[in-house]
Amino acid sequence: MARYIGPTCKLARREGADLSLKSPARAVDSKCKLEQKPGQHGAGGKKARLSDYAVQLREKQKVKRIYGLLERQFSNYYGKASQLKGNTGENLLRMLEGRLDNIVYRMGFAVTRAQARQLVSHKAIEVNGKKVNLPSYQVKPGDEIAIVEKSRNQLRIQESLTLSQEMDLAPGWLEVDAKKFAGTLKALPERSDLPSDINESLIVELYSK
Repeated sequence: MARYIGPTCKLARREGADLSLKSPARAVDSKCKLEQKPGQHGAGGKKARLSDYAVQLREKQKVKRIYGLLERQFSNYYGKASQLKGNTGENLLRMLEGRLDNIVYRMGFAVTRAQARQLVSHKAIEVNGKKVNLPSYQVKPGDEIAIVEKSRNQLRIQESLTLSQEMDLAPGWLEVDAKKFAGTLKALPERSDLPSDINESLIVELYSK
């Protein structure tokens, strides 16, 4: 599966926001100049007023980059979300948050979603006692996610768990037992549990055109 392997600061600067693409151990503004757009003209010039379409497109791009998805993947998620009952935008975010790589990241087993995706791809993660190496696997309420026994001594996993515990990063809809290198999805997140800096209604408006 193709994925972006370029500089992550460039993506954050393009969107002018912290996309959680780097470890939270240091503030993002100490690593990336978010106020400066990438490119040779990024440091100066007037900010052009964006059209409604451009604002909607930028929001979609931001969400794609946060969750590490390509265009076709994102469109497929939107198509599935639109077929479910309820608010399409909220359904979309819940599906993205329910991805196995995102759950691994949210539980604190990895400092970024990219690192979590690598753990899943390298068969370091098991769901309900069975190894799963598909990052897009949809975790269901009640599922137990754990680091496989032989991978628990990896320094990056131990450091990530320590950081997550110190910063209290795990959301309330997840239950994590750091000593057992495991956690459980208690329930799908409500909208109030999801990122507040995402405006999913703009994405819905974009696809509704």
